[in-house]
Amino acid sequence: MLQEIFPYKLDNHYYQDEKADEKSIVFAFRGDAREKEILISQKPDGANAFPTLLEFEEIAGVDSGIRDELIYLFKIDDEKYFLYPSYAKEIALDDSSFGKVWSVRREGKLPDHQVFALYTAFHLCEWYEASRFCGKCGAQTIHDDKERAMACPKCGNKIYPRINPAVIICVTDKETNKLILTKYRTGFAQNALVAGFTEIGETLEETVKREVMEEVGLEVDNVRYYKSQPWGIALDILAGFYCDVVGDKEIKMDESELKYAEWVAPEDIVLQSPDYSLTNEMMRVFKEKGYEGTI
Repeated sequence: MLQEIFPYKLDNHYYQDEKADEKSIVFAFRGDAREKEILISQKPDGANAFPTLLEFEEIAGVDSGIRDELIYLFKIDDEKYFLYPSYAKEIALDDSSFGKVWSVRREGKLPDHQVFALYTAFHLCEWYEASRFCGKCGAQTIHDDKERAMACPKCGNKIYPRINPAVIICVTDKETNKLILTKYRTGFAQNALVAGFTEIGETLEETVKREVMEEVGLEVDNVRYYKSQPWGIALDILAGFYCDVVGDKEIKMDESELKYAEWVAPEDIVLQSPDYSLTNEMMRVFKEKGYEGTI
């Protein structure tokens, strides 16, 4: 899955005094969340990369004073990653220097650990952009000096990175050895599973049952946890569950959200590409092992 970057290792501890050096990686995003673009540096062999600080200064035509604007994000092994925030000093770059985030991640020109870095940096970028002002009093926030948080100097409110809990649900039928595949009405075009966000006051298991009923009109039980996955491109933490249909098995699809929902046998499952998602791994487990692989 996306976060499985061995032998590389993510260090997400917030080192507030960390400074960028010329080899540090700089993420520079622009645009809104749905159409966000990322500054890329193309290598001589045609591969995509994210610019080092030195390359960023050359590409953007800025001097070393730009380093004061950088926000420390995380490390992968000994490589440091920083964000150049979109609300900092505007840099003049032509469109060819940027690529759509969704396009860059699907082209397959980046090593897996760099795709994971992109997802995680995107998540933090969205949070920093949304946390510039206090939601209680409206004052401009500042960076906390001890932890990754934005602090309000006026009312003392602290804002921590927001993570949205969501569930990925593989609905199975033990008797026929089938699962339900879906396709969204808009957006992502490949096969998927039932999914949805956890609402206030709900357990994850309750979310599973509610989302299955809402999306395909079925009751389920034997809800069993599989794995979790950070999914920064949607600001999510995903929790995967398998569950069994009970009673009526006729799908009553929510046509406002889905354009396809059918019972599918293991041999007929078409997997996603690229193979980044928890959804795809859960589909692959069923494709290779059937119902027995979900127990």
